[in-house]
Amino acid sequence: MKAYDVKRGYAVEHNNQTYVVRSVEKSAPTARGGNTTYRFMLYAVPGGQKLDLSLRADDDLREVDLTRRPATYSYRDADGFVFMDVEDYTPYTLGADVVGDQAAYITDGLEGCYIQLIDDAPIGLQLPQSVVLEVVDTAPELKGATATKRPKPAKLATGIEIQVPEYIRIGEKVWVNTETGEFAGRA
Repeated sequence: MKAYDVKRGYAVEHNNQTYVVRSVEKSAPTARGGNTTYRFMLYAVPGGQKLDLSLRADDDLREVDLTRRPATYSYRDADGFVFMDVEDYTPYTLGADVVGDQAAYITDGLEGCYIQLIDDAPIGLQLPQSVVLEVVDTAPELKGATATKRPKPAKLATGIEIQVPEYIRIGEKVWVNTETGEFAGRA
């Protein structure tokens, strides 16, 4: 497959190693005739070693056969994060190294997740595009604030901090985009 077809969450092979694509950045040069390049952040499966790879749009990558199973987050134990297959109730355990910073978006009973499998072994997690998290700490709304909404920091129940509009208060639930980590609206 061509580099421009590769999306976040795909499994690809590079130098005889399997990687999961964590992020894709596209950069188009301003000069005429320049080639668009794609910068991929890849994580080795298994192992989790990080690899930055830059390719031109028409360079080839081989896609690895990856199975995606719908799952719901169940609990966390000493081995990692346990997800339950929605269809056949198979438990999948993903280590903290596999989940990485996505752990900041995982809450009890989180639905809409996909466990990525290669040869029936869980190798990755795909979260829903946005999740609902509770605001546990933020500054109070300023009285007499103008119509322009200046952002303020807010700490969420999972421990991450994001920027939210001034009108958001402690105890409110907000949508957070799992790809960008940004506020996406009130829940």
